[in-house]
Amino acid sequence: MPGEDERERAALVALLRTRPGDRSWADIADRITETGTAYGVWEQLGCASPTLFGPEDEALEEAAADLDSWARDGLRFLTFLDDDYPAQLREIQEMPPVLFALGGIVPDDRGVSVVGSRTATPEALRFAGDAATELARAGITVVSGLAAGIDTAAHRAALAAGGRTVAVLGTGIRRFYPRENRELQERIAAEGLVLSQFWPDATPQRHTFPMRNAVMSGYGRATIVVAAGEKSGARIQARVAVAHGRPVILTDTVVHGTEWGRALRDRAGVHVVSTVDEAVAVAVRVTEPLPGQLEAFLAT
Repeated sequence: MPGEDERERAALVALLRTRPGDRSWADIADRITETGTAYGVWEQLGCASPTLFGPEDEALEEAAADLDSWARDGLRFLTFLDDDYPAQLREIQEMPPVLFALGGIVPDDRGVSVVGSRTATPEALRFAGDAATELARAGITVVSGLAAGIDTAAHRAALAAGGRTVAVLGTGIRRFYPRENRELQERIAAEGLVLSQFWPDATPQRHTFPMRNAVMSGYGRATIVVAAGEKSGARIQARVAVAHGRPVILTDTVVHGTEWGRALRDRAGVHVVSTVDEAVAVAVRVTEPLPGQLEAFLAT
């Protein structure tokens, strides 16, 4: 029933906002998975008010009103229980319980992250753009974080090549960060996909960008790190991608120029490349469906 579905969504939003007993989002998601119902968890945790319009009921009412507001604004609200929630994100420990989306959602999207420094050299920007162009021509979705530098170069090149690109934000989806990428963000929403795991009006915070990197790693099937410093967010993504069991492709510049790159060089699933052609060849190979997987997908 539609009313029941709306109540479930409102209960999930209210649980994530109030975090009864200071429970983490992951714990709340686990409880909902076990019980199969967000409203049931709301009741189990003692949130349901015995009197109509108590404080807890107001939390549900507020959540329901926000869901209506988001829908009117054209925002797509996905929960981890929805069929169209990106399946690959269910594979990672940092799975966001909810996502806000603008644009087209593609089941089993074959994506590769292209990430790196915000203050990259012209050579690194050219590498990122060329890699994104070739990935797009190979039918691979280019995933990045809409930051200045490497991210922007990758998104723009994928669009210019007529390919698909996905921007994973470190802010709420109603925000534009950096401000100069507003037009790019709007174009990606129109031609590709913009995703955020944060409430729509959330401002950028130090902790939100590492969270964004984990989701980028989970969404893509591999990560290419073009250029990065010792404390770059790309370093975080490379490490978390290794933990996710996702292939990581490092340029030799990253390996020779950073301690963390040298530390990852010999880890399973890490590939070191010198050229765009090498990076794209590895990305295509490691993201190809396993034998029988493509046939199974086409048969569904």
